[in-house]
Amino acid sequence: MTPSSRFLRPPSRPALGLRTRLTLSYVLLFGVVMTSIGLTFHQALSVIFYQQAERLLDGEWHALKGFLRARDTELVWAYDPEHPEEAFTVDRLRRVFLLTDPQGEVVEMSNGYASIGRESPETVRRVLETGQQVTVKRTGAKGETYMVRMGPYGAGGRTYFVAIGLPVSETERVPSRMLAVYAIAAPVMLLAIAVLGWFAAGRALSPLMRVVEAARTVSGGNLSLRIEPLGTGDELDQLIETFNGMMERLEANFEQMKRFSVDASHELRTPLTAIRGQLEVAMLTARSMEDFRRAITTALEDVERLGRIVQSLLQLAQAETGQIRLNRQPEMLAEIAARQVAQFQPLAARKRIELRLLAPEPCLASVDRLQMERLVDNLLSNAIKYTQEGGRVEVRLREENGDAVLEVADNGPGIPEHHLPHIFEKFYRVREGERTAGRGVGLGLAFVRWIARAHGGTVQVRSRVGEGTTFEVRIPLGGEVARTETVGASR
Repeated sequence: MTPSSRFLRPPSRPALGLRTRLTLSYVLLFGVVMTSIGLTFHQALSVIFYQQAERLLDGEWHALKGFLRARDTELVWAYDPEHPEEAFTVDRLRRVFLLTDPQGEVVEMSNGYASIGRESPETVRRVLETGQQVTVKRTGAKGETYMVRMGPYGAGGRTYFVAIGLPVSETERVPSRMLAVYAIAAPVMLLAIAVLGWFAAGRALSPLMRVVEAARTVSGGNLSLRIEPLGTGDELDQLIETFNGMMERLEANFEQMKRFSVDASHELRTPLTAIRGQLEVAMLTARSMEDFRRAITTALEDVERLGRIVQSLLQLAQAETGQIRLNRQPEMLAEIAARQVAQFQPLAARKRIELRLLAPEPCLASVDRLQMERLVDNLLSNAIKYTQEGGRVEVRLREENGDAVLEVADNGPGIPEHHLPHIFEKFYRVREGERTAGRGVGLGLAFVRWIARAHGGTVQVRSRVGEGTTFEVRIPLGGEVARTETVGASR
């Protein structure tokens, strides 16, 4: 894996900061909303004014029927010129007015309608044939706009063609003027939104900046740093909780690494110091070949111990980095347990320890036989080592909820509770009471945990001081498929 492949990188790094991009998003969003509102309002006003003009034309058409009446064989305006209201109404009706016979010959046409242009005989005949009123728009000579209502008009037994118009130029300009004013005001509003959005984005991102500043100050000396949650339960609170959880894990791992470094240096320095001391003493005090032979033999024993430590460290490092390949085959765990118990019977007999196996079920599982044997060996070795003479060690195997459950229990001195969370760490050993009796490498239980996890299982420990200790390993059952795979510790 190359160094660059360890990081998930976006396709391209944005040139603008998150605060700026959030502000631009606010402005863009409000710009789209304001544009939609302006266009919708303009369209709505146009429809409203058009409907209002039609209602006015309806009123004019009904008013026309009250003043344009048949007299003998012709139509006349029947009103009292001395009556101001009637005179004003008739004058208004006749401003844009056209009256023709069925053939399209003009009977009466106002100057206002003349500016629009008289209707063609074809238009007159078509409207009269339909017998319906029609509303159309007409443009005058000077560009002004009129809304015209035309239709048949019956009086005195005859049918005429009548058209009245209403100027709507000023009315139609209102939506456009409103839109122009809105277009001028919109940039000012967007500028105000940009300023408010800038401060709002800064306020919203302030917890994130706290996380950034905290991450910048993280070092080996201040891994206890935590950020106070906001209490809102939103995504920023989740980020803060994730950050605090990460810091807790880093602190725990860092402390474990420090302990590992101290313990490893101590474990390696002890045999080296012993070897050097023995050889120096031999060089200064030895008087015969036998003296030299004893010194060299003792030094070789410490060299062998040092080699076991280095080899165990190397194997555990290979296991945790996924360099050990598991050759998983269907195996009877009861058979594996029985074989390992038989190997430890002579050692247990020398210490007068009762070693028993309780395995009523075969427990078929897909496992690496060599690693499972190593797991049982490490647990049995610990149990016998720390159990007093005349004690008892039991290996129990059963099936439970789809798992094979392997328990190695002893009635030894037990482990104090404050040691239990660290019992599977490298080089961690309980250094009190009777548990100082044996000298081990301190990596056996770390291997047990890796082997269990590599098989998709778990390992737990239960212990009471003065009553004994029980290690419980759970391995998923099932042996249908045989496979070889590389597995690291972090499964």
